[in-house]
Amino acid sequence: MGQQQLLLIVLGVIIVGVAIVAGIGLFNAGAEESAKDELVSQSLTIGSNAQQFYRRPLAMGGGGNTFDQGGIGGVGYTIPPKMESTANGIYETTVVEEQEVEITATPIEPLSYTWTVVTTVTPDSITTIIQ
Repeated sequence: MGQQQLLLIVLGVIIVGVAIVAGIGLFNAGAEESAKDELVSQSLTIGSNAQQFYRRPLAMGGGGNTFDQGGIGGVGYTIPPKMESTANGIYETTVVEEQEVEITATPIEPLSYTWTVVTTVTPDSITTIIQ
């Protein structure tokens, strides 16, 4: 009877260990998806801000129907300082052309994710791709 009880205890420990490892894996996958969702959401918000800049007249500090040569003193669209980073990522404009802005969101270092979020903004559309 002692061997049977010992065998059941060992089997129980193995099952609990496997369940814990699976739970940790699911938690990490959920955390990564949450980070992706936040970077996409913030990129869309920045894209909306870029479209507002595009439509705003030059006299009001906007782009005057362009992304690259508008603004006071000919300054093109830049991400507002308070929108440049969040708890999960850093955002930067990688392409600023007359009719297009490309925003790249990169996860912060401690997360060590290998993907980035690239958002392309035109005067009438915002497209986001996770690469």
